[in-house]
Amino acid sequence: MLSSYLCQTVMKRKYKHLFFDLDHTLWDFDKNSETTLRILYDEFLLTSFGIDDFSTFYKHYSRHNDRMWERFRKGQMRREELRWKRMWHTLLEFKIADTTLAHQLSERYLELLPIQTALTPHAKEILDHCKGRYQMHLITNGFETTQWQKLRNAQLESYFEEVITSETSNSLKPHKEIFDYALSKTGATIEESLMIGDALEIDILGAQQAGWDQVYYNPHKQAHQRKPTYEITCWKELIPLL
Repeated sequence: MLSSYLCQTVMKRKYKHLFFDLDHTLWDFDKNSETTLRILYDEFLLTSFGIDDFSTFYKHYSRHNDRMWERFRKGQMRREELRWKRMWHTLLEFKIADTTLAHQLSERYLELLPIQTALTPHAKEILDHCKGRYQMHLITNGFETTQWQKLRNAQLESYFEEVITSETSNSLKPHKEIFDYALSKTGATIEESLMIGDALEIDILGAQQAGWDQVYYNPHKQAHQRKPTYEITCWKELIPLL
């Protein structure tokens, strides 16, 4: 529950611009990625390569994907490398050193992933509530073309006035430059802007360092030592903060 002090602070504050993260925050990346990988697993007959358990395949892919995204955010890996090497390293877990297969899986994954439409629980309801009351935007580290495909296929495009990607801004969360770019692009000020995201070290820390207020969307109630402006575990908890 909010303390009485926090309630008073919230009541005095009026945000005009809401900046959402996309993956894991609104668009259910885990569910959509798992669906896509399961399709690949069947299409490419991966059991014939000795990959007998989908869940193990999925866990290896997720681990390598997270690791390589971290390297990409630090400037240690190019986009093109990330896209196929996460598949390559996943295959290596099963002693399959097949570069051609890794590229084929990568290309098909990028075709199928953006057409998946699962959202986090009640994400659409919170967007409907905020639409017309606030100016809503996205700040995402995802790739430009892929993120726009996700928005269109999930019927989210109409909610957002500006979509700031790492490619258009030439920066990545948590770097301050992408948040500065977002203010410039939208005409917003720091005082009237609120960043909402699920990634503590990326969305929340990045916004803090840029001087923004933040909402940490933490549906799994993960323990942490950070001090975001606000923290919620479900979307209905966002409404009283606005």
